[in-house]
Amino acid sequence: MAARVRAGARSRLRRWLPGWVLALVFVVVPVVEIYVLIQVGQVIGAWWTVLLLLADGFLGSWLVRHEGGRAWRALREALAHGRMPARELADGALILVGGTLLVTPGFVSDVAGLFCVLPVTRPLARAALTRFLARRFLTGPGTRPRPGPESPVVRGEVVD
Repeated sequence: MAARVRAGARSRLRRWLPGWVLALVFVVVPVVEIYVLIQVGQVIGAWWTVLLLLADGFLGSWLVRHEGGRAWRALREALAHGRMPARELADGALILVGGTLLVTPGFVSDVAGLFCVLPVTRPLARAALTRFLARRFLTGPGTRPRPGPESPVVRGEVVD
């Protein structure tokens, strides 16, 4: 029974995260981060690179705290006025993801984190998130759910 539960969890994970995404996250991104760190270190020096990473982390944490507070106030205001806080929740999720990327050491992750956190670029990130979620979870009129391993459809024929 436990093996079947683990197999079901693995198949759901495979549907959510294809193999190339995992390879990108765990292999390509760290290699690119190390390459950029080495290149910056060669240009400005090792100690300046470490200092820049520390300053970047502090600046990122301050920015996340500031923008997170703004997002929290906007969420509370939307709820107080009785409207659906979809935009505010998306902003909160983007700030959470961006903040995680900002406190992770590396310059490439910091650029991606700033893209999610800065109020100037966050609408672009929100639009991308909305497109991804709509494509992933919404089906248009006249479409049927994709048959999969957990589909309730049983193929067969009726015998009287």
